[in-house]
Amino acid sequence: MAVLMIGAVSCKKSFLNPPVQGALPASELYINATGAAEGINAIYALDRDFNHTAFPALAIESMGGDEVAKGSTPGDSSPMGLYHTFTQTGAETGFDDPFWAGQYASISLANQAIDSIPKISMDASLAARYVAEAKFLRAYSYFRLARAYGDVPLRLHYPKTAADYNIPRTPRATVYAQVEQDLTDAASVLPSTYSGADIGRATKGAALSLHAKVAMYQAKWADVLNYTNQVMASGVYALFPNFEQSFREPNENNSEEIFEIQCPNVASNPDASTSQYSQVQGIAPTYGWGFNIPTAALVAAFEPGDPRMNATILFAGGTSAEGDPIPTGQVDSMWNYKSYVPFNDAMLNGNPGAGQDVRVIRYSEVLLMNAEANNELGNTSAALASLEMVRARARAGNNSVLPPVTTTDQTTLRLAIWHERQVELAMESDRFFDVVRQGRGLALFGNRGFKAGKNELQPIPISEIVLSGGLLKQNPGYPSN
Repeated sequence: MAVLMIGAVSCKKSFLNPPVQGALPASELYINATGAAEGINAIYALDRDFNHTAFPALAIESMGGDEVAKGSTPGDSSPMGLYHTFTQTGAETGFDDPFWAGQYASISLANQAIDSIPKISMDASLAARYVAEAKFLRAYSYFRLARAYGDVPLRLHYPKTAADYNIPRTPRATVYAQVEQDLTDAASVLPSTYSGADIGRATKGAALSLHAKVAMYQAKWADVLNYTNQVMASGVYALFPNFEQSFREPNENNSEEIFEIQCPNVASNPDASTSQYSQVQGIAPTYGWGFNIPTAALVAAFEPGDPRMNATILFAGGTSAEGDPIPTGQVDSMWNYKSYVPFNDAMLNGNPGAGQDVRVIRYSEVLLMNAEANNELGNTSAALASLEMVRARARAGNNSVLPPVTTTDQTTLRLAIWHERQVELAMESDRFFDVVRQGRGLALFGNRGFKAGKNELQPIPISEIVLSGGLLKQNPGYPSN
């Protein structure tokens, strides 16, 4: 069971997983610096697989928001639609259980690295960096789990006995505290930047930014301000001038990208390189499967003339900035532009957009977290300044749209910052969680079946409850079997 996956395995639409290729027992892998590098790379590789970025992740992290709908035909992968109407039960095979298992697979790989690398005779600074990267990646997976499910089992070492595998849920506050400790440890070691083949690895700025986000979900505003101020003062990041172009493959890892999941499109090794993030959301049937589509509510959220609308949504009958005519006569009429890859780009192994990176944290979000923290702490001028940086980039020199926000009323400014998060981060799997942490779930999602006291959290997968022999307890309002 103690195996490391050296390479990401691509899942097909049938959810069938091919056998792990190139697996090694951890005791044989973690014996030298080469093995340590392969072990760390395996965590990054796993984080781009189907369970982390495609159907399971979109169901758990995106479908609850008002900015998206399932898409495709009603009978095509219909369980995904249950997450949009808040009728999921935890028994949706291929959605909730793979997301849960996928995060714990990443955590398991990270735990092996954290436990094993310090015992290797190798360059001490490189070993410390590898451990810091593993802690960042472990923190990222635990954050995703705790944000979605609340209390989750917290395992910080690779299991050695049967009892180590089956542990109860840990309170969310304790999980978040461990996430914050991991990020503190990581930020103290990780470099600010990388060069060459190391570009895309976790940096100090990534650890600080994720730490700010974790603190935001706990309303720890002084911490949010501290960490975002550090990122802003680092001089490493800047908003990319063109919002739409910042999401295109040629501009991956640009000055705005603080952390993105690397999805290299390598024809010589498709199972180790591809992601289906773009394919799942591409225009069906030619360029993708047509899931996770924008809604009319998202269209209405954009202010008149906001260029981000046409840089976020592909409209049927229109033309992309790259010159692709967007077809009509499809099942749906809108698609996610942020996951788009130009139609004439190489298709790898039947997978359109296989090399599209997944953006996790962008500098614009750091600015908006900084604005929100400053507003909550009464620093109105600083809040307005950070908010204006995001809006100024969005208006792209056209001063007739997106006028600067000038209100000094804290409540009004709070709503303006929340609105800016909605349109700036649209289709990036934050909207549902933002609305929940803001306490607006029932008000904004009640018309789709959202129930307060229940749907703030996802159901624990029933398969995991059964596997635990009932040790794992279900979230309120959901069935246990």
